[in-house]
Amino acid sequence: MRSAITIAIAASLAVATSSLADHHEGPQGEVQRLHDMVAAVSADRIETDITKLVGFGTRHTLSDTKSDIRGIGAARRWIEAEFKSIAKGCKAELEVYTISDVVTGRRIPEPTEVVNVIAVQKGILDPDRVVIMSGDIDSRVSDPLNNTSDSPGANDNASGMAGTIEAARVLCQTKFPGTIVYAGLSGEEQGLYGGAILANHIKEKGWRLMGVLNNDMIGNIEGVNGVIDNTTARVFSEGTRVTETKDEANQRRFWGGEVDSPSRNIARLVDRLADEYIPNLDVMMVYRLDRFRRGGHHRPFNEAGWPGVRIMETNENYNRQHQDLRTENGIKYGDTLDGMNFNYAAKLTALNVVTLASMAGAPPFPANVTLEGAVSPSTTIKWQMTDDERQRANLRGFKVYWRLTTESQWQWSHFVGPDVREHTLKNVVIDNYFFGVASVANDGLESPVVFPGSMGAFER
Repeated sequence: MRSAITIAIAASLAVATSSLADHHEGPQGEVQRLHDMVAAVSADRIETDITKLVGFGTRHTLSDTKSDIRGIGAARRWIEAEFKSIAKGCKAELEVYTISDVVTGRRIPEPTEVVNVIAVQKGILDPDRVVIMSGDIDSRVSDPLNNTSDSPGANDNASGMAGTIEAARVLCQTKFPGTIVYAGLSGEEQGLYGGAILANHIKEKGWRLMGVLNNDMIGNIEGVNGVIDNTTARVFSEGTRVTETKDEANQRRFWGGEVDSPSRNIARLVDRLADEYIPNLDVMMVYRLDRFRRGGHHRPFNEAGWPGVRIMETNENYNRQHQDLRTENGIKYGDTLDGMNFNYAAKLTALNVVTLASMAGAPPFPANVTLEGAVSPSTTIKWQMTDDERQRANLRGFKVYWRLTTESQWQWSHFVGPDVREHTLKNVVIDNYFFGVASVANDGLESPVVFPGSMGAFER
């Protein structure tokens, strides 16, 4: 029997979150409010924000920081003001501030202050459990040290920044158990400095980072390869953690897990949510940290041992990336507004919205997941979960997942109740499948699947 305190917490949570406990038929059902959030994403607002960011002329990390109308200083102050304006109309608490550090490097020859703008939507049950959506503030032209020429950066990466602002507008109307951070990161083009600064901030805060959704170029549908496509997107994710120890590598060798890192299982969640909630969008899961010999702002978090993925368009147009504004041989070069598709940017923003809502709305992720079943006809999976009654008030149960080892996406699942901590799959032979478990909230929102062992653990 549930205690009086648990019942009271559950009741107050339902009121505070505007039907966080909005039950539906069975744990397999869709969550209607995710559809509502998708519908709330506005292509017009995204267009307005991208246009505003382009209007600063250049947002190069080394550009003017004093002007109110041109340069990265003006851009980041506008982003901060926009987040603060959004915060006034939020139902959830949204704290807006900047974090910075002075850095030098190959593309920053003189000591320069790199400033990030972040908006923190504090969770109401588990505020130290954090998920992040990020976009980049800065832009560049052909010469990475050219900080004066016009560098509109409409797609790279005003699109990701505008999407992050729009996600905050939509999601701050709901209170979630976990915390969501919306981040505008600087210094990406000069060496991924903004991500490193935020990673250090997370360590100082003691946050438990569950995942990063890095959005870098989400508004172009015309590829340099001649393909025009507004129906697909890519999500890049690393396999084995770069921080893996020798003992962990040895466990992975015998258990598997090369394609089941937390980053990969976030990618699977993104893919599944696209199928369920985003009309006319198919996600391509790319088993690679990033594009070939290129990088993005999820990487500093991966390098710190945290899961992170890159969400972006499928067909890039290199004539519009890192280019001086010009026309040569009839080809127009430069990252300008006329290369943007704002409806597509809204579609990928909505994909982020449902993923953030699912991860922040889920109960704590299963921990210490283990597997048993060698030389047996059946497989038993075990896990642990917090005993905190506030967290359990939002715990509907768990879903045990499994798939063939050659399949990219989870194929089968079985739901069990909130008091269960192990489940045996009868006549499912351990040698032939991969397994995992996800936590399920009262309204059906799910955590990513957690693969057994250190390879799949979100918290270590």
